[in-house]
Amino acid sequence: MIITQTPFRMSFFGGGTDFPGFYKEHGGAVISTTFDKYCYVNVRHLPRFFDYSTELSYSRIERVTDVEAIEHPAIREAMKYLDMQEIRLTYEADLPARSGLGTSSSFAVGMLNAFYALKGKYADKRKLADDAIYLERVLCNESGGVQDQIAASFGGLNRINFNADGYEVNPVIISPDRKAQLNRNLMLFFTGFSRFSSDIQKTTQKDMADKERQLLEMLSLVDEAEKVLTTKTDLNEFGRLLDYTWKLKRGISSGISTDSIDGLYAKGIEAGALGGKLLGAGGGGFLLFYVEEDKREAVAKAMEDLLYVPFQFENSGTRVIHYTAEMYEKR
Repeated sequence: MIITQTPFRMSFFGGGTDFPGFYKEHGGAVISTTFDKYCYVNVRHLPRFFDYSTELSYSRIERVTDVEAIEHPAIREAMKYLDMQEIRLTYEADLPARSGLGTSSSFAVGMLNAFYALKGKYADKRKLADDAIYLERVLCNESGGVQDQIAASFGGLNRINFNADGYEVNPVIISPDRKAQLNRNLMLFFTGFSRFSSDIQKTTQKDMADKERQLLEMLSLVDEAEKVLTTKTDLNEFGRLLDYTWKLKRGISSGISTDSIDGLYAKGIEAGALGGKLLGAGGGGFLLFYVEEDKREAVAKAMEDLLYVPFQFENSGTRVIHYTAEMYEKR
């Protein structure tokens, strides 16, 4: 039996520049972090007592005798890719799917990590990120960028650079005290709205060709934000930059925000938040605000109809938290 634990991520700056169509021409970069909300994938070989050979438990239960009959595209394609047979897979998560925190990519990374472990093979973080990108973007043909898979695999507060040759993951060099202060100044709220990221991103990709200027400006903000984090610049500037990048992002596509989201964001700013953004591709999910300590109560009051989700940054990325080797022989 294998159990993997894989964190969710929040992306602060540069989202959209991680689309291959953009970064292969212009380069790209994001600043993101993983945090202490996780998905768990439990995998073992299914005993041969049943009239089905594979059992999957996620938001529904599937029992099949043929991998091709699996309805969940990522599980089906991953099992074919790694030649997985006769398994029982269970998925659980601390946060809901389709909420802007890279949940589908975290699942893909955690599932691949579990599959490799069940086969008795070690896969390093880059291998898992690369395989998850291939799984989601090629095998499943889902629209989107490539930052989520990398963040979930590597973990931590990083600047991830993209170019025609691939990507590099660079930890943000920040003192523990300053990082803790950043963590304290961020407030996360669940809007209750959720959507399929790939659907939003199909629309966004169509609009991106006409929004090159905004994306280049969003890319330049990555440098500014990293400078704020790594120097003695007033940390509150991070919040102001979040506000600016959110306004740029929501102008890229009509699918990124909604009237309801705009109203909630305005209430947060009016209550004292210096900035914030809707996390993920857009359309709903989690709202993040940067709030000074003396304004936290007022912002919490303004968002009282939403679920507040406290969190802590984490650094581990995906990992195997339980490993029991299994003997398995193909039929």
